Amino acid sequence: MKKTLLFVMAAFAMIGCSTAAIENPVLTIEGGKVQGVVVEEMPGVIAYKGLPYAASPIRDLRWKAPQPVQPWEGVKIADTFGHPSFQSTHYEGGYTTEWGYGKEQPYSEDCLYANVWTKAAGKTDAKLPVALWIHGGGYREGWGSEPEFYAEEWAAKDVVLVSINYRLGVFGFLAHPELNAENPQGVSGNYGILDQIEALKWIKKNIAQFGGDPDNVTIFGQSAGGGSVRTLCESPLARGLFHKAIIMSAGGLNPVTPANAPVANNGRVALTPEAAAAGAKELMDWAGLTDLQKMRAASTEEIFALANIYNRATGKRAMIQTSPMVEGYVCRESFDDAARNGHLADVPYMIGYTMNDMRDMTQGIIDFCADRQSKGAKAWAYEFARPLPDDGSHPEVTARLKGAFHSSDLWFVFKTLKYCWRPWTQGDYDLAEKMLTAWTNFAKYSDPSGPGNELGWTPCTAENPDFMVFCLDANDAEASHMGSTVKELGY
Repeated sequence: MKKTLLFVMAAFAMIGCSTAAIENPVLTIEGGKVQGVVVEEMPGVIAYKGLPYAASPIRDLRWKAPQPVQPWEGVKIADTFGHPSFQSTHYEGGYTTEWGYGKEQPYSEDCLYANVWTKAAGKTDAKLPVALWIHGGGYREGWGSEPEFYAEEWAAKDVVLVSINYRLGVFGFLAHPELNAENPQGVSGNYGILDQIEALKWIKKNIAQFGGDPDNVTIFGQSAGGGSVRTLCESPLARGLFHKAIIMSAGGLNPVTPANAPVANNGRVALTPEAAAAGAKELMDWAGLTDLQKMRAASTEEIFALANIYNRATGKRAMIQTSPMVEGYVCRESFDDAARNGHLADVPYMIGYTMNDMRDMTQGIIDFCADRQSKGAKAWAYEFARPLPDDGSHPEVTARLKGAFHSSDLWFVFKTLKYCWRPWTQGDYDLAEKMLTAWTNFAKYSDPSGPGNELGWTPCTAENPDFMVFCLDANDAEASHMGSTVKELGY
């Protein structure tokens, strides 16, 4: 296997920015008029926080497909991020401290909000490439405005970035016989994926107001966000709404073996739609929520806690669906089957993972890239191999999160290192600049190396299963799953 290793040794020259007044126009989008806020840390960039992209999915809209935005009067000043989807409280330590949680809005079922960062607000002829970021968190936690996702650096690179919140857990993926019966398609679940598709439709209708090109949209996500990208690449409902895809730390193709259990697009063993609906009915009936009216009248907290209460009270495990599943409408087949059957979105792909990720995904990624090649498409593979520096100030974090751990690449992809407590070196900032350039190049040109092949990153193929290894030096490369070819490459 041949690999490309990207080392960052020298600092980039800092380019001065004008401090002149920035035009901050009032935009007219679906729902009404809106004005953003100037990003002080990045002159020229305007952020729009907490824009509703669908109606609040509460009360009678709980467990329904997203509905149109409710109009507002006057000019909405988009200076505050929207509510994250309802989820467990996050406590000190681990990812909570790593990402600096604590300043977000209260968790709520009222969570269908988008954020936009742009340099071209109001310039409808700018036609900048657009990227939709889908956060991870196991389909049970997280939100699109976590500090590591702040996107002013993407906007500065002339990409309009949109991040979203979507329904999670029992609110985003519950199946139930009565929900099946009220749905014209006869199925239920996957509401969180329908939210993401609605966000893509919102982009199609509104992004030109922010200077974006609705015909040049990249979807990307990490962990469960990467799993969501996999689902969107399979779903016929998302076809034509995006034009490139980046799958981060969500695996490649799983091997075909007689022992394989059915899997959803998140890589987990999945319930069948019938089993998921039956399990939810048993749970709801046990709680006295015997019809949809009662289920929708129950409080957010009751619905959220119900499965845990049932488990403790009965000694059994509630068999309910809290992540995407193949139900025949939103999702017709698994990602693996869709790839092998030629049913995935025919778009360029980037796919990769981190050195100390949740598992070694190398072979599955190679297999996916080879499959894309066999169907006349291109895919670029990478591994992030920079162990994050640690000054000992947060042992409650580093006891769990070591090396190039799952999600560690996010600080670099968004170049948000300044929001983190870690003792970064100049090399880290340079590596972040290289990664940001690669990701935004892909959004612009469908090639992470850009038109001048500045990174020398070639597609991964069956004949040449090349990975770009993002690291600082030969020691990082030696530890990589790719193995070291440092001497061969002259570093």
